[in-house]
Amino acid sequence: MSAASLAGLALFGIPGVAFAKDASKGPRKYSVVILGDTHFDTEPDTVYHSNYNEPVEWLNRVQRAEFARNGEMWRERCPRLLQRCADLVDKNTEMAFQMGDLIQGDCGKGEVHQKMLNDVMDAFKQKFNGIPFVTVVGNHDIRGVDAEKVYHEYMPKRMSQEIGKDIEKTTFYFTIGPDAFLVLDFNSPDDAEIEKMLQETKDARHTFIISHGPVFPMDGSSCRWFFHGGKNDAEVRRHFREEFAKRNAIVLCGHSHHTTLTEWKGDGGIITQMEMNSVWSNDERGTYKINTDNPADYGMARMSMKANADGSPIADESALFEEYRPGLTRYIDSITAGSFKLNVGPKHVTIDFYAGDSAEKTCTFKLR
Repeated sequence: MSAASLAGLALFGIPGVAFAKDASKGPRKYSVVILGDTHFDTEPDTVYHSNYNEPVEWLNRVQRAEFARNGEMWRERCPRLLQRCADLVDKNTEMAFQMGDLIQGDCGKGEVHQKMLNDVMDAFKQKFNGIPFVTVVGNHDIRGVDAEKVYHEYMPKRMSQEIGKDIEKTTFYFTIGPDAFLVLDFNSPDDAEIEKMLQETKDARHTFIISHGPVFPMDGSSCRWFFHGGKNDAEVRRHFREEFAKRNAIVLCGHSHHTTLTEWKGDGGIITQMEMNSVWSNDERGTYKINTDNPADYGMARMSMKANADGSPIADESALFEEYRPGLTRYIDSITAGSFKLNVGPKHVTIDFYAGDSAEKTCTFKLR
């Protein structure tokens, strides 16, 4: 094989081949720039939503408010945030990630949904000056008429181009040097594929789990919107929690529209999770403000809520939070939006956070 081919295998891995034990010869120090949820959209809303026709009154009202929010924030603030993230790319940057809910969805027509995906992929790819751009499927990315079908046909092909290996599903993995990145479809978890990926990457130095939804319950009204978070999924949820803990996994995710670090020790290991938010929905969210940095506060926000978005009462999920609370060692929560830079070195793994489009680094989260 040519030297270039060997370098490509060391960087990204190949399907169906166990993780190379000499992968440590790959990059020892590198960075990845990251966007959280982006909900790409534009004004006027008829560009992507002229076929939208949600019959449920309260849902129609909520979603049209989201169109207005997205159009306003993508008018000026989010392009500034995107540019700030692109400016974080340097000679050590290997890739750019986006944590799902890349687009708003709700197009009402499959052809328009594909155009929305293609428009944002081309625009972001150009903004990041051609480096590989990887996204994970979020719930909005498959929301709307024929949206799921379109996404599952379009995005694996696009990810194949970005990563340089054949991607056939919305659950896949790649490697950067000695480190494994497992990309999970939390909407429809492919458990057999995840088990296979864990086996093939068992010799990784660091295991990164990339998922739109977190692996811990979210402290909010939609607390069950996490990886295998259904009430009937407790057994499989705990199984994968144990597998991730054994690998001392680092979870990179979004969905909550919060910037939150959660660290949990249990099942013989540790899971460190970073929720990342790039939904700069108002000016205030561009200034870093910590809601809490106390693990004892985990679950308290939900307990203060009175009703769900549809007016139904909040269910008692205290037992779910109590399952995790004893193992929490860190919990730092904020609603601030911004961009992120993952730094991976031989001794430490950190994430630099830039609130809004801040020229200066706002703070650094130490993951390892």
